[in-house]
Amino acid sequence: MSSDESVRRHVMGTTGDHHGRPTAARMVDLSKTEALRLLAGVTWGRVVFSLHALPAVRPVNHILDDRHIIIRAHPGAAILRPAGTGKVVAYEADQLDETDHTGWSVIVTGTATLVRDPDQLARYELLLHPWTDGAMEHVVRISPHIVTGHRLTREP
Repeated sequence: MSSDESVRRHVMGTTGDHHGRPTAARMVDLSKTEALRLLAGVTWGRVVFSLHALPAVRPVNHILDDRHIIIRAHPGAAILRPAGTGKVVAYEADQLDETDHTGWSVIVTGTATLVRDPDQLARYELLLHPWTDGAMEHVVRISPHIVTGHRLTREP
């Protein structure tokens, strides 16, 4: 193997076609259990909801608690409106390797509601630490109705 070929394989990963292009990864559906397990293993994702009749996306950190996605929000956060009225939202998280084009993605569709119980609010304040400064007085719980996920893999 030439030096150029060795560099190309290192940059693109160990697999590739005879033209040096990386081979496509295979997409495999995840079970609901596996998707939720992967979601529990990461700390941030994106919540998707409707804002002024248009799609809105916000990056947030989360925890998974009894299969529910828990996020905290500051006063005036856009997610409070749909959560306050029990609207359907989506939540997406992933972990992808840009070098070898493998990883996974999970999408949860469910109902967002505000947590109002003082004991639960206090518990989530201890468990979930916001990544941004400012008062995060509100807690939003997303109850999953549809859970889908896909893994990009090079394994057979």
